[in-house]
Amino acid sequence: MGTPDPFGTAALRRAVLDTWAASPARFREDANAEEDLVRGGYRGRWFVELAQNAADAGAAAGEPTRLRVTVHGDELRVGNTGAPLDAAGVAGLASLRASAKRTGATVGRFGVGFSAVLGLTDAPRVVTRDGGVAFDRARTVAAVTEAGGELAEEARRRGPDGVPVLRLPWPADDDLDDDLVTTEVRLPLTVPADDALREVRDQARDLLLALPWLGSVEVDGRTLERVDEGGGRLVVGGVGWTTLPCAGDLPAEVLREGDGSAALGVEDRERTTWEGLWAVRDAPGGPPRDTLHAPTATAETTTLPARLVVTVPLDADRRHVRRGRVTDHVLRAASAHYPDLVVRLDPDRRTALVPAPGLPASEVDATLREAVPAALGGAPWLPGAAGPDVVPSRAVALDDPTPGLLAALADTLDGLTSAPFTSALGDLGVTRLDPAALADRLVGLRRPPSWWHGVYEALAGLEALDPAELAALPVPLVDGRLVIGARGVLLPGPDVAQAGLGEGLDLRLVHSDAAHPLLVTLGARRADGPGLLDEPEVREAVERSVDDADAGLDVGPIARLVLTVVGERDPGAGPGFGALALPDDDGGYRRADELVLPDGALRAVLGDDSPIGVLADRAVAEHGREALRAVGVLDGFAIVLDDEPTGPDHDLDDEETWWAEAVDPEPAHPGADTGALPGPPSAMTAVRDLDLVADWPAAWPLLAGDRAVRAALVGLPGEPVPYTAWWLARHGDLAGHRPGHWRLPGATGPVAALVDPVPVDLDPGFLTAVGVRSDLTVADPDEAADLLDRLADPARTVPPGAALAAHSALADAVVAGRVDVADVDPPVRVRTADGSVVDADPARDPVPVVLDRPWLSVALDPGRVVPVAPGAAATLADLLDLPVASETVHGEVRSPGTPTAWTALADAAAWAAAVGWELPDGEVVVHERLRVAVSVAGEVREVFGHVWVTDDGTVHTDDPARALLAARSP
Repeated sequence: MGTPDPFGTAALRRAVLDTWAASPARFREDANAEEDLVRGGYRGRWFVELAQNAADAGAAAGEPTRLRVTVHGDELRVGNTGAPLDAAGVAGLASLRASAKRTGATVGRFGVGFSAVLGLTDAPRVVTRDGGVAFDRARTVAAVTEAGGELAEEARRRGPDGVPVLRLPWPADDDLDDDLVTTEVRLPLTVPADDALREVRDQARDLLLALPWLGSVEVDGRTLERVDEGGGRLVVGGVGWTTLPCAGDLPAEVLREGDGSAALGVEDRERTTWEGLWAVRDAPGGPPRDTLHAPTATAETTTLPARLVVTVPLDADRRHVRRGRVTDHVLRAASAHYPDLVVRLDPDRRTALVPAPGLPASEVDATLREAVPAALGGAPWLPGAAGPDVVPSRAVALDDPTPGLLAALADTLDGLTSAPFTSALGDLGVTRLDPAALADRLVGLRRPPSWWHGVYEALAGLEALDPAELAALPVPLVDGRLVIGARGVLLPGPDVAQAGLGEGLDLRLVHSDAAHPLLVTLGARRADGPGLLDEPEVREAVERSVDDADAGLDVGPIARLVLTVVGERDPGAGPGFGALALPDDDGGYRRADELVLPDGALRAVLGDDSPIGVLADRAVAEHGREALRAVGVLDGFAIVLDDEPTGPDHDLDDEETWWAEAVDPEPAHPGADTGALPGPPSAMTAVRDLDLVADWPAAWPLLAGDRAVRAALVGLPGEPVPYTAWWLARHGDLAGHRPGHWRLPGATGPVAALVDPVPVDLDPGFLTAVGVRSDLTVADPDEAADLLDRLADPARTVPPGAALAAHSALADAVVAGRVDVADVDPPVRVRTADGSVVDADPARDPVPVVLDRPWLSVALDPGRVVPVAPGAAATLADLLDLPVASETVHGEVRSPGTPTAWTALADAAAWAAAVGWELPDGEVVVHERLRVAVSVAGEVREVFGHVWVTDDGTVHTDDPARALLAARSP
């Protein structure tokens, strides 16, 4: 029994084959048309077309469809709910020029768009519970071939890939095994399934937004849904949209033959209405760079801040709009509804929907960019500061409408909008009120002083405010006058009257209810305590206060004024008050910055003969610790700040030496690289009075726990070492030694063998900053001498690797210019390669030697070889006053060898490749077993080494890999 054919595919095939047989030209036309659709207009649109078909199925059933995309083996299946495939749909599938749907709200049903699936398959099938239809390129080729004659010859000429697939339908023998769908398109894939699924994921959200009858898309087990929350709110795949449906009629004048119905296209001739949807996405990432959707994405680029989905006429490929009266009418009619979308947004988002100035990206975009601003300019949608929305052409906008400014001006300025002014709003007719224009509008306005304070408060919050723009801002005075501009007026503080300042003077004092710091920015002068502290008369009184006290004058009033208000003053606003006269515990007066609090932490670390005095207890009781510290009285260590240091002129201990060594050092020897940039640091933060410390065990925790001190230890990259770190490293007493005598407790490697851990419990970051070692780097001649002493200590066990690292660090210090050989006495004893300590007397026989050529080690006793990094032997020998090995060892190769090109040695080539080296040029002499006669201190003997390099540079070896190392040695 044959496969049932409920859709009459046999008759359809017969009709098409008869047509082709009668006119092979028609066969060519159909083949060419299908190829153009697949490779041209419908390329990459297979999921768009299937989603549209699914949406139409949902519309026909009266319920949004659910779309499911799955992969079964090498077959992609796209199933949907809704009205199943019918005979008209089959006829549409088998036609390249007609759709089963002609009118209504849907966008197409099994028409030419189905050809897009041929980009994925050669044998698509559409299956329902009542049957299905199948297309197959191979079966089409067979049917045409069987027809014979000129048709078969034409098919043979075009080849298997040149026949139309979708013109000949067959009944499908598949069963629909998914109870959740009513129609399933099955596509045996000719492309990777991952690529097809990626297209689904990329397009699903846009299609759910554009197709109201598409309710959900399931792909990869994840379901994306379209949820209508009402009031124009849609959530599509978890992304929120604010939308506005719109619709209208197509007037008869735009449907006139020649520019109307022709523009609609053959399938849409009966259409007399249009429908659209404006949509703006909640989250960023959507427009302004988008495309017109009609209702699915076209190739017409738009630059509006919202997406338009609208039923405009399209070309056959559904990618481009068909130009004409209908399209122009629909776009302009939809644009008229744009303000209604805008008012659905929160007020603070509305102006983001105003198109920014710019060139249109397409003809469609040009029409929209003309029509949308025209609609916005005449509609009330701008949020009004006083409540109701305002029309842009009658609105005024501030550059920075802060809530306080809007609240102050809402009842004062008609048409004020809460939206900030932009050039786009200006194009809509909104009048800009910049600060200068606002100040002009307020001139002559009578309001209570407290109202003016609110205006000042709001204006002070504006970003990048230019005081010149507010030069005409009115200011109410205490005597009732309203003056223009703040320049020259005085702001009264609460302490002015209490201190009796300003009494009897003709001062332009701002009314206290209107007083605001903004007025200082605009030219007013403070008349409160902090402002008075910067007045010249007050500064002069502070500077001479110690002399006045010594002369018997009462300096109490100036001290009370400064100490009462100094805490309110910005610490960075000018010089401090260290010169203020304050009583000490001896009954006299001293500068504030030469006194320490009675219980100050610094007092415990100073000696009894310290030049720093102790503040009288009564001053603490009267003024409080914080005020006293604010004027410079010491609690912990004091900090010296200089934003533009030019020389060692800060009265710091040993500052001149620091400047010479760290800021502008002389090289230790000609040609040495000091590693420091010449000239002073960009800024200087230093701890003073370090030379006055008497109790160092108590001082170290105090220094480590002070943030300001720690900041003074850190320098900027490329600048000299900070003074404080330099001074502590050289003069600080850490457990009886300089900090560099110790290493960090956690330091490992060579330094652990030569340097003892620091015996104090302070954090590693601080210890490193003050000079405690974490490695064997040598900073100066003293450290070089110390390291040589440690190496020469026979009681210390030093592994060969540690001795090598220490000797290399000493040589590096000489090369870098940190150490001059002339500043270091040669050691009496040295550490050798076997870890032993031997005399370094040049008269000793045999004298220790510095190994400069590694192959010479085979001729030497390890107990007389001083190890060092390659290339540093001569420098170290100069420092130790010892010869290098090549001066005492000479050799003659005695074994026979064969000159061989380096490139011919497999072992050498393999090792060179492994370590990223290039093989040397030339040859190496390869021996069966290398035998060398060596002469050491007049004694001649034969040795068997693996490598030997003669004086002329020839490499002899019986181990090519080791010879490679010798060839690369300095």
